[in-house]
Amino acid sequence: MRRRFWMLLLLVVVLAGCSGNGAGSKDDNGTPTNAANAASGGGAGEPTAKQNITLTYLASQGWIFDAEMELAKKFEEQTGIKIDYQIIPADQYFNVLKTKLNAKEGPDIFGGQSGKSEISLNYNVTENAVDLSDQEWTKREDPLSLEQLSLDGKVYALTIWDTGNSFVMVYNKKIFEKLGLTVPKTYEELKQASLKIKESGITPIYEPIADGWHHVLWFAEPGPRYDELTPGLYDDLNANRKKFADDPSMLTALTQMKEMYDLGFFGDNTFSDTGADTGNKLAGGEYAMSLSAQSVVGDIVKANPEMKEEDFGFFVIPLADNQFYYVNPGGPSKFVYSKGKHIEAAKQYLAFLAQPENLQYLIDNTPSFTNLNFPGLKDKYSDAQKELFASYPKKGTDIQNIVNYVNPQWMDMGKDIAAMFAGSMEPADILANIDKRRADMAKVAKDPAWAE
Repeated sequence: MRRRFWMLLLLVVVLAGCSGNGAGSKDDNGTPTNAANAASGGGAGEPTAKQNITLTYLASQGWIFDAEMELAKKFEEQTGIKIDYQIIPADQYFNVLKTKLNAKEGPDIFGGQSGKSEISLNYNVTENAVDLSDQEWTKREDPLSLEQLSLDGKVYALTIWDTGNSFVMVYNKKIFEKLGLTVPKTYEELKQASLKIKESGITPIYEPIADGWHHVLWFAEPGPRYDELTPGLYDDLNANRKKFADDPSMLTALTQMKEMYDLGFFGDNTFSDTGADTGNKLAGGEYAMSLSAQSVVGDIVKANPEMKEEDFGFFVIPLADNQFYYVNPGGPSKFVYSKGKHIEAAKQYLAFLAQPENLQYLIDNTPSFTNLNFPGLKDKYSDAQKELFASYPKKGTDIQNIVNYVNPQWMDMGKDIAAMFAGSMEPADILANIDKRRADMAKVAKDPAWAE
């Protein structure tokens, strides 16, 4: 009798647990609703259900920092959802990603560069990514960043990046002072300064061509200058009224790049140099400059404690005599795979990362971040950065974030420029190739501006 009583009591408890609408309830996608609410800022005071889920996250080398991985551990502690980061070398990443997407075997979350033509042509986001327009963080993210992630009014990814931290020339002030050099404002001034530095036994510029993408920045970032010299150039390129091959300022910039290489400004090992070594190379004093993110100064000081942050300054790329501070509102972004098994959990992770306290954690604990593309955060701008911003009142957006069909061919442009350095291609050939690839992509996109 007593045994039957306890069995009946146990049955009542089990049935009550199964019929409840508390922490164990699930939405249509199988995600515990309270856990989702907790991660997105809702459901305050309610218990959080742990989930036994592993999200795969495919990203290129250099896109995921230690601070985000620490946040992922915190996210797992709160929700039970584990993030499995799969980091691919930069020169292989897009081929690996495209293969997975074409095979319909994408990861739960995949990284990709923002840009309208990029997300349309390279990632086909209308087929491969989830519409994230209803997510709370879209109301806070910089509208310029969101614009680079949107098609037909739908937002397809989250960018968390220091979009104001443009790649600029980082220079060793002590070397400049010792040689009596000042910040160059024209290409000729940069050339003469580099010649003097080279004569002193120091390699003028550290340029990591091995990464495949970095050297393209020299050409693309001064885009506002090209648009200034040829008024309306950006609009005319997008309307197919002009071609890259028609523009003399672009030809000038590429010709100047070739001359810099031929004069030995990049050193003997530039084809094998990698961006990961930039801080160490500048810290050793064997190079005077590098085209880098402004945060590289922190890497330099870490590598050589005898150096101080104030030993380094910044100036913009002066090819084609550029004096614009070029802005890139985009950056590496996070897409949720539309055919993934854990879409709601992936959304949950993005919402977690976009919480203000977690954004601030990323700034505080990522040396390469001085700010992020969300409001209300405390930046880490140095005096040198503030001086940089003040020195270049003219600002404009770089070419790849305005002109269609440029960003998707970035690595191909890198191969062409490397071929130019090696002597197997001329500057004019590079511009012609850019035009051809743009035309091919425009036809795939059925762009009416390219209709015959």
